[in-house]
Amino acid sequence: MTLRVLHVIPSVSPKHGGPSVALPLFARAVAGQGATVTIATTDDDGPARRLDVPLAELVPGPGEANYIYFRKATESYKVSLGLGRWLRGHIRDYDVVHIHALFSYSSYAAARAARRAGVPYIVRPLGVLNRWGLENRRRLLKRWSLRLVELPILRGAAAIHYTAEAEREEAAEAHPDIGTVRSAVIPIPVGLAPLFDATEAAKRFPITADRRIILFLSRLHPKKGIELLLQAFAQLRAEFPRILLVVAGSGEPGYVQALREKGRALGCERDIFWPGFVAGDDKAALLAAATLFILPSFSENFGIAAAEALAAGVPSILSDQIAIAREAERENAAMIVSCDENALVQAMRQLLSGDALCQQLGENARRFVERNFSMEAVGAALIQLYESVSQKKDRHA
Repeated sequence: MTLRVLHVIPSVSPKHGGPSVALPLFARAVAGQGATVTIATTDDDGPARRLDVPLAELVPGPGEANYIYFRKATESYKVSLGLGRWLRGHIRDYDVVHIHALFSYSSYAAARAARRAGVPYIVRPLGVLNRWGLENRRRLLKRWSLRLVELPILRGAAAIHYTAEAEREEAAEAHPDIGTVRSAVIPIPVGLAPLFDATEAAKRFPITADRRIILFLSRLHPKKGIELLLQAFAQLRAEFPRILLVVAGSGEPGYVQALREKGRALGCERDIFWPGFVAGDDKAALLAAATLFILPSFSENFGIAAAEALAAGVPSILSDQIAIAREAERENAAMIVSCDENALVQAMRQLLSGDALCQQLGENARRFVERNFSMEAVGAALIQLYESVSQKKDRHA
């Protein structure tokens, strides 16, 4: 019989970056193996905004999955009583529940409903179990919530799903008591981006014409190391006068404004382009035109933007705090540096000066993604995990 999988996540708005981008990819990988996939979420589209979607009814959506949306009642924890009621009434319809995120109402409601119904659930913690995630945002609140809510959710899980070995190691180091819970490392699948001619970006974004593009492509957030990137870029402008820094992404308006002011203070405003959130062909065009990609994050449980750049064959500089950096370095698929301004400057200078190195890194990067992050491999690994915990035969006997 067909395996029935329910994914639960607080939001699928692309404005939240990696987790919302990754879930349709997971859904497509699982559906490709013959499972039926449902995604339950809220209508959240960022602070004080809502997606224009029907509520409380199944609708087809990205990733070959059916989606069901419920009204978001609060910004904090994205509480949705409608989602909670639906989970209690329908969770028995599924063989396994895959919960994405912690420190959210949807995670608590899904785990509680699953336990009461005897349905196994898997938790993907999205990197929040490492020390950076716990110490740099709502530290006191998270400490109490972790003890009273999140750790019991994890202890009751059939398995914890990490997307990189480094994420699993960091979680075990910070929380030895969850080390006894079964876990699996299954990466986010990454499809190869459509390959545009390098001139396509100039048609869509004229400022990029005849420039050597240094591309940052991710959510704009303090953990991404963007301030370090701005400072490193300022050092290189005189040495490489045709370079253009493209900072593509959206974030909290006050923080984005502070970044732009920093760029002005560094005297770089004419050589920095802020296109905002980009997706689809706009994103593919920027990747095709990029001389190099850089993600200097202080913490990243996977690094989907980095994986997309590698898939497109863009020579890339990644911080050593990105979970996939270890594997990428082992296969010479990217330059790996510490979260340090001088280290960024040296790596950027090396790539801007070395065409042969860029070509080799780009070729290695595409092969690295094809070997490790294909839809088929990820889908098969997830199905194997689901079937091992679902007791499917017993439930449908």
